[in-house]
Amino acid sequence: MLAPKTTTAQSKDIVDVAVSVDDFSTLVTALKAADLVGALKGDGPFTVFAPVNSGFAKIDSETLNSLLQPENKEQLSAILTYHVVSGKLMASDVAAALGKGNGKAELTTLNGGKLTAMKKDDGIYLKDAKGNWSKISKTDVVASNGVIHIIEDVVMP
Repeated sequence: MLAPKTTTAQSKDIVDVAVSVDDFSTLVTALKAADLVGALKGDGPFTVFAPVNSGFAKIDSETLNSLLQPENKEQLSAILTYHVVSGKLMASDVAAALGKGNGKAELTTLNGGKLTAMKKDDGIYLKDAKGNWSKISKTDVVASNGVIHIIEDVVMP
């Protein structure tokens, strides 16, 4: 269900991979509204923690619709760039950092905020600046300019 529709994801950039996955349609809409498509088509490398549609659905629809309006582009951009880390962090890199940090690793996002990756019994989670958690449900979706890790919730700066 969450696999790209083509067999050669590595020849596609992060945006092309996201467009090819039905469960990223809200993310793609948000990237377009925030005018971030061009940036994520850049050389990178980028690590993107990509929320699925059900993660966006947990945001109240009025708030989400408001964020997608042109006048809120900066706020939306800040939220979306909070899901991106510079560099290509594969799951093995995150696991190594968790090992060094006693089950915790701090990641600096493109918007300058911090996300904390933490190991819990049933997997690895991201903790955002507001103390909310999002489980990483699938890792290492490789693109030509980075990697996507699929998360279950939108994280907030």
